Amino acid sequence: MTQDIVPMGRLTAVQDIRTVWPGEATHFTPWLAQAENIGVLGEAIGLELEVESQEVSVGPFSADILCKDTVTGHYVVIENQIERTDHGHLGQLLTYAAGLDAVSIVWVARRFADEHRAALDWLNRITAESINFFGVEIEVWRIGDSAMAPKFNVVSQPNDWAKSVKQSASTNASAITESQQLHLEFWTQFRQFMDDRQSTIKTQSPSTDSWLNVAVGRSGFVICLRNGMKNSYSEIMLVISGPDKAAYFENLRANHGPEIEHHLGPVEWRDSPQRKEAQIGLRRNTTPVDRTTWPELDEWFASALEEWVKVLGPIIRTLDASEFREAASVELGDAEGGNDH
Repeated sequence: MTQDIVPMGRLTAVQDIRTVWPGEATHFTPWLAQAENIGVLGEAIGLELEVESQEVSVGPFSADILCKDTVTGHYVVIENQIERTDHGHLGQLLTYAAGLDAVSIVWVARRFADEHRAALDWLNRITAESINFFGVEIEVWRIGDSAMAPKFNVVSQPNDWAKSVKQSASTNASAITESQQLHLEFWTQFRQFMDDRQSTIKTQSPSTDSWLNVAVGRSGFVICLRNGMKNSYSEIMLVISGPDKAAYFENLRANHGPEIEHHLGPVEWRDSPQRKEAQIGLRRNTTPVDRTTWPELDEWFASALEEWVKVLGPIIRTLDASEFREAASVELGDAEGGNDH
């Protein structure tokens, strides 16, 4: 029997991307700053990006786009160049990094010269583990007469494992506790588990901390995984911070509480005026000190994390604090007044 052959088109590259974006400042930067496009770039480099502003002044220069990493709250500077890289832009990147106290610096260009790629690799090797440099080439592709699509190719990025080892070593080997070493091993293998699972959720670099934060699409909100090595528990939490944390928390509980508990289970709602953070958490008894339990714990963390992002992400991105801001302010004022007595 002859099977039907599925017709397929030919994937072709747009050779001159200036036919798509005639100018960097007038066309490419405004396009990249749109939420859906900055999201594509963020996926390529493994960061959850939220645009803060465009053309930010740093001394005599202007940084193209200033973002925040919604997981850490740290600044990310993006410099665009729809040409081949040059020395001038490399110097500007370093100026921006110093002037804005950026933690991640992203250089987007049509093509990277070998010497500039090598320079970023060198910077990633010699700088502190908290500083990251990315080199990203931009391409445009289409199939036949279909709509054009951008493609970001990462040509230089931090070596996460090397930086994790460097972080541990710099802390002084004698200062690393057995528990911290166990945390580093767990989060390292969990990140590999998520990669092998081909999960769409990107986790941050492994560390010696008991927790691991994951972006959920908005500044001031992260999903946190935590292992209590000494107390034998593991938990997943939504952590809310910032001046409107109480208002956002009350909005979630009042308007979305039943939906959240229906999908995520019997969560704990944790907040008080004295807390810097509000939390929605789900805890279970575990023995994370026992490495033989890690495969089952990996599966629980991964499944819970994917469900929490799926359920909470759309809610958080449209959450409005104004309805509950006044009530939260009154509660905070009462608490501060009570602390005076």
